[in-house]
Amino acid sequence: MFLRYRSSKLNQHSIYLDSRLSLDHTSLTITIPIVDVFINTFKLLISPNSKQESAFVEDIISIFKNLETTDITDKDNLESIVNHVETSINRAWTKNTKRSRISKHSKQWWTEECSKSLDNYRRTRSLENWKMFKRVVKNIKRSFFNLKIQKVANKSRGPWELMN
Repeated sequence: MFLRYRSSKLNQHSIYLDSRLSLDHTSLTITIPIVDVFINTFKLLISPNSKQESAFVEDIISIFKNLETTDITDKDNLESIVNHVETSINRAWTKNTKRSRISKHSKQWWTEECSKSLDNYRRTRSLENWKMFKRVVKNIKRSFFNLKIQKVANKSRGPWELMN
């Protein structure tokens, strides 16, 4: 039995020497605590290359352009400015995000362009629009995963990072 080293929660095991068989094997048990945990199935997100993403970036740029930093004379003023920036960024995030349900079918690469192409196909049901949708998805996926691979390669991490 392999257990987590120095873990008080996962190192509670019992060895039953009385139930030893004819070989040198014996029964082992481990007690694994199971805790009720709330798992959020929704998240706020901004789709890549969307109008909301552009609006969010513009809001952030505006926050930093309008930031008054001439009055930073002590720690309290600095904390006040930092708190103001945090509140403003949170407000911009909330304003531009949409609520999305997390599921096993969620796809990080899905964009607004994919949605528009799929809606176009659903509206017309034509074979040509289906082919266009498949082409859009293929191109979006290719560019998304090429970017992921490039990020891993540029950070000079191991190939196992590609699995995450």
